Amino acid sequence: MSWESTWSEERRALREAAAEFARREIIPSLADWEDAGELPRSLTHAAAKAGMLSVGYPEAVGGEGGDLLDVCALQEGLMSVGASGGLMASLYTHGIAVPHMIAHGSPHLIDTFVRPTLAGERIGSLGITEPGGGSDVAGLTTRAVRDGDHWVINGAKTFITSAVRGDYVVTACRTGEAGHGGISLIVVEQGTPGFTVSRALRKMGWHASDTAELAYDDVRVPAANLVGEENKGFYYIAEQFVVERIYLALQGYGHAMRCLELAAAYAHERETFGKPLVKNQVVRAQLVEMHRQVEVARTYTLEVARRHIAGEQVIAEACLAKQTSVDTAVAVSDMAVQLFGGAGYLHGTEVERHYRDARILPIGGGATEVLTDLAARLLGYA
Repeated sequence: MSWESTWSEERRALREAAAEFARREIIPSLADWEDAGELPRSLTHAAAKAGMLSVGYPEAVGGEGGDLLDVCALQEGLMSVGASGGLMASLYTHGIAVPHMIAHGSPHLIDTFVRPTLAGERIGSLGITEPGGGSDVAGLTTRAVRDGDHWVINGAKTFITSAVRGDYVVTACRTGEAGHGGISLIVVEQGTPGFTVSRALRKMGWHASDTAELAYDDVRVPAANLVGEENKGFYYIAEQFVVERIYLALQGYGHAMRCLELAAAYAHERETFGKPLVKNQVVRAQLVEMHRQVEVARTYTLEVARRHIAGEQVIAEACLAKQTSVDTAVAVSDMAVQLFGGAGYLHGTEVERHYRDARILPIGGGATEVLTDLAARLLGYA
């Protein structure tokens, strides 16, 4: 099936431009970046120059314009030729770092952080998760206290993507009472005294994405680095959850789509017992099942994205799209490894990388169990 045919002519061109960028600038070096555990800044610069970083962001803040479906077409193009989950998470960390500033930030924050990030000059990350806190955003304990023209921050964050090579972290801090009503977002720049990467984290997958624990020890940050209003941070974070979950759903079906393509090609090429694998009915049935899951995940995710663009309330549907797609990623990558046999289990083969990268998706961006409970409440089942 030609997946490209489902896009408009403009989005088809965008998808192919992204695929060609990946073939030229990413795939030849991806294995080295996976082994190194970090992407080079030269890739960020190249992606910005090619217009790959700023699609979907308003021109008024330095973006290329476009909407969520344009971003989906672009990122689908990157993954269609083998971009890894870690690369996508790291190269596009600004997808979770800048939206709060775009929606609520001052001109100072836009000019200091958003524009340079979309231009590939700075790398940002988002610091919410804490040791022992998991998905409980309302229960975070990192505290910021106002002291004249500064905030003084103490606490810790963990599982923070792009925290090692990044230039700043949009940090969720407790500035008020307990619960969701006392949280603020404050931008903390790398190099600020007391702000350190306490530990780089090695992971099962997403090897090309640097991940770290962060420590805040009496970190003094200018008051002007507060995003929007004090104690409104939880609501700002919640506003962006729909798009973040659609991005993760996109990554999920992207893994699965690529695994299906690789497995189908391998089944035609690989001969066992004197005939190609695909001559076995059980293999053909497996490929059809993989296709079915990819088709359902992709169609539903893009429909939820379309409804979000149209202004519909799709909080529950975004949770369901994420679960559908990430479950598909885990299942289809597993089936692909099985069809590849021993070759699929070797480190460095592409299906092995997709298999490892897919496993984080039911955990990150809100664990499946947490999002299922949220969807139950939103749909009136709780």
